Amino acid sequence: MAMTKEVVILIADDDAGHARLIEKNLARVALHNQIERFEDGQQILDFLLGRGPGRKREPDTPYLLLLDIRMPKVDGIEVLRQIKADSELRKIPISMLTTTDDPREVERCHALGCNNYIVKPVDYEKFAEAVKQLGLFVSLVEVPEIRAKDTSNDAMI
Repeated sequence: MAMTKEVVILIADDDAGHARLIEKNLARVALHNQIERFEDGQQILDFLLGRGPGRKREPDTPYLLLLDIRMPKVDGIEVLRQIKADSELRKIPISMLTTTDDPREVERCHALGCNNYIVKPVDYEKFAEAVKQLGLFVSLVEVPEIRAKDTSNDAMI
């Protein structure tokens, strides 16, 4: 019987304080998954798409992405669009985790394929509670593995 790999949590947030709070509060709900942090949208895209220097995703590993909208280089909306346009990466559950509560932005993210949209509360206790709920979600959700890109030529028969 094959063992299922543990979900790796990806945090794409340019605010180091928010990222640390997310990690701390996930640990508080006994969620000890591996966490990888990215400071801008370009870094997370390069990681997932296997481009440029630096870290790359592992094939056959399940990922879950916590994605901020307002980030430098490439914003979260564009990251979401590119991930959901890829036949393998589109399987990654994406939670938008942002300070933006504009209903148009919420609608846009859902239309592009985000799995949920969480507004970061300004109040620390509310933020901690939101992350706790997110941790419970992560502990219960089944996430598919993301396979390596197939480089064979499918056109040849």
